Amino acid sequence: MQETYARALAGAHTFVGGNLKAWLFKILRNTFVDLRRRGRAAPDPLPPDADPPDTGDGAELLRDDLELERLRRLVGEEIEAALSALSDEARTIVLLDVEGFSETEVADVLGCPVGTVKSRLSRARVLLRQRLKDYAR
Repeated sequence: MQETYARALAGAHTFVGGNLKAWLFKILRNTFVDLRRRGRAAPDPLPPDADPPDTGDGAELLRDDLELERLRRLVGEEIEAALSALSDEARTIVLLDVEGFSETEVADVLGCPVGTVKSRLSRARVLLRQRLKDYAR
């Protein structure tokens, strides 16, 4: 995130208006791709067994329920595996869709036509449905 903000500030003169969120996500995606190409590893996220940060919203009440926690981990692992089975482009489109971006905004972020976004999103959703069909019952 820091690299994204640093690049956004350095390139602020190139922002001509429009959707700031889409512009920042495009910088974030390009930064990720650049770092990955260079072989530099991004900082590792919290390990799966780490306790989530206390948000003060009552979530700590659910932490004691071991069965619920096991179920969350299992479902999370299945969703992560299903997303990992997608191509990088399809995964990016799905995650931007989940974040609430419109298809037009996703097309702006990825620099491709809206029709391409629609077809890739449709195919990715079909693959996710197939991989996660046991949870739909």
